[in-house]
Amino acid sequence: MDSVALQQGIPTSGSEIIARYGDALVAFAVTVLVFVVAFVVIYLVGRSVLVRVTKRALGAREFSPAIVSLGSSLAGLFALFGAFALGATIAGFGAILTAFATLTGALALAVGFAAQDLIANFVAGVFIIKDEPFEVGDYIEWSGNGGIVREIQLRVTKLDTFGNEQLTVPNRDLGSAVVKNPVANETLRVDCDFGIEYDADIEDARRCIVEEGAAVDGVLADPEPSAPVTALGDSAVVLNGRVWIDPRETSAGGTRAAFVEAVKTRFDAEGIGMPYPHTELVGTIGVESSGAVPADD
Repeated sequence: MDSVALQQGIPTSGSEIIARYGDALVAFAVTVLVFVVAFVVIYLVGRSVLVRVTKRALGAREFSPAIVSLGSSLAGLFALFGAFALGATIAGFGAILTAFATLTGALALAVGFAAQDLIANFVAGVFIIKDEPFEVGDYIEWSGNGGIVREIQLRVTKLDTFGNEQLTVPNRDLGSAVVKNPVANETLRVDCDFGIEYDADIEDARRCIVEEGAAVDGVLADPEPSAPVTALGDSAVVLNGRVWIDPRETSAGGTRAAFVEAVKTRFDAEGIGMPYPHTELVGTIGVESSGAVPADD
């Protein structure tokens, strides 16, 4: 076969190309133009409508600005994919649309398996922001840990310990744990056990505890301080001194420290003996149930 025969099926000039493929090129250009126009129009209209509706819906349910912003971004992304799919359908790109759907499904499946922890933390973060079990500045405890909340993100929550160490906790851990928030309510009960000798007068000791508790800065007059007998130890009668504070205004740890020191000084002055050692006496701080909170906050 000579070179002339090889060239018979190959256009050799621009006019020959136009004559042979002109209709096909025009049809392809029209199809691309239809796709572009449809994609742009659908995307702009769809994004505007979806974002507006999403913001209004989330705002009506009083979601935080972070959730509203995230929802708006997801709505815009959904509008982008929807516009691509509808534009391809209108333009007649059936094969492209099928390939796009297959690729998207495969990618979604792969991402879902690879990002299970990320998704779990994200979902937990959304619920933490929405339900507000704690806020920035609150001291919380969970699973034997505790810290002051400094930042709540969608994936993690950052806290500081009383030793000024930063804790970065995945939101999934906080979302699945029992989280204790001693400063969530308007009042907080601060408890401390005081042991007195068996031959000491209980009423005198109770009077000293109540008076000294009421004199501590930040202690509320209502509910009044109290000091019921809560235990009979091996070497002491245990009175549980109880005072109430506003945890948003007064430090629980500082109140407890001042309370303990004031009662000890008063007992010494009144001649009320405190057995030593009395290892069964353990001071606590809590809300109603006297849940423990570190004293050095």
